[in-house]
Amino acid sequence: MTFIKLKALCEFEKGTTGLAKAEPGNYPLVTTSAERKSCNTYQFDTRAVCIPLVSSTGHGHASLRNVHYQEGKFALGSILVALTSKNDNRLDIQFLHLYLSQLKDQILVPLMSGAANVALSIKKIQNIEIPLPSIERQHEIVKRFKSVIIEEDELKSELAHQQTLLKKLRQQILQEAIEGKLTADWRAQNPDVEPASELLKRIAAEKAQLIKDKKIKAQKSLPPITDEEKPFELPQGWVWCRLGRITNIVRGGSPRPAGDSRFYNGDIPFLKVADLTSDSAMRLNNYTYTIKQAGLHKTRKVPAETLMLTNSGATLGIPKICMFDTTFNDGIAAFIFIHSELFKPFFYYVLLSKTSWFLKETSRGQGQPNLNIDIIGNTVIYLPSFYEQQAIVIKVEKLLAFCDQLEAQITQNQAHAEQLMQTVLKEAFSHNRKIEPISITPQASTHLPDAMV
Repeated sequence: MTFIKLKALCEFEKGTTGLAKAEPGNYPLVTTSAERKSCNTYQFDTRAVCIPLVSSTGHGHASLRNVHYQEGKFALGSILVALTSKNDNRLDIQFLHLYLSQLKDQILVPLMSGAANVALSIKKIQNIEIPLPSIERQHEIVKRFKSVIIEEDELKSELAHQQTLLKKLRQQILQEAIEGKLTADWRAQNPDVEPASELLKRIAAEKAQLIKDKKIKAQKSLPPITDEEKPFELPQGWVWCRLGRITNIVRGGSPRPAGDSRFYNGDIPFLKVADLTSDSAMRLNNYTYTIKQAGLHKTRKVPAETLMLTNSGATLGIPKICMFDTTFNDGIAAFIFIHSELFKPFFYYVLLSKTSWFLKETSRGQGQPNLNIDIIGNTVIYLPSFYEQQAIVIKVEKLLAFCDQLEAQITQNQAHAEQLMQTVLKEAFSHNRKIEPISITPQASTHLPDAMV
């Protein structure tokens, strides 16, 4: 295939419209961003490839987010250059756009230079050599690529729809778990299981004894649960209760001043909100920050397998079970359970189902969202027996594992689409090979089962 320098194929004209002074009007104004602005005058009436002459990110980093194709009457920003074809029977300008836009990181970005203000010179663009097949093949490549783009957009839309369905499925699994629907068969097979009301009595007795022995502090009395706070009818044997009735909720603290070498960078784990929100796993096995013994008096230490909840910032209401002894700051609440018959993974899913409710509760205030201990303690939850708590977790984890498989399949199909697009590009610019139809459809269906949506 013949390679020709762009200066032999194209006319080059720099934009003349200053973006700050441009007055909106009826003509597109091409800028460095993906979206077009408007202008009351136009500079070109043609088909053109428009290339930014400055880095998209600046600050000494070379990058180009967009190489544009524009036709008709349009204005061009002063930091871009327009390339138009000298001979439409020799160069299809849409072919050139396809080539430069898809391969910009390999062809254009390496030509950028500068320290603080990284730029691309018109002279360097003029000396770029491109493969130039026959005009008929250029037309064929452009036509095929447009078809592939349509297929890719349809696939992306379908995969996005599947992602939405998957998110709804996860939410539905949690909702049906907390309503007892997932374990209806389990209750039918275990009719003699002790009701949760008996568990509540034991918790109350044990809590009273701990207060009497001064091992925990007496908490504020909790209000009765009203009918308005009960969003659904509980299964037989379950009870409504407030979180503060079955657990002692505590907040952490931070040694001050922050980063003081007297308190920080020791050998004791110290958790911040970001540690709990770094991924979607139930269990937390890693930490970023540490403190020294001297900082313990300003925070709180809890044992391994403590259930925690973020209570401040934009990511509040996210639960986690910490798998190591740790301290934590005041953006996190910890749950010290009163009784051994409270299965922590079950309460993890209960809290996870409440995340949107927590966000709603805190949005009523002003400024930084914050979950105080009173809001958390007054949260109404649903309590089954210890054995059904375990049965629910087994069922939920089985269904969520299925969701994980579906998500992995969707991700694989997204990667497959990208690979096929690269195949199309490689094929398009190879040596005079006929373009074969390539369909970018998922390798396998990721539609969710009707029974689960």
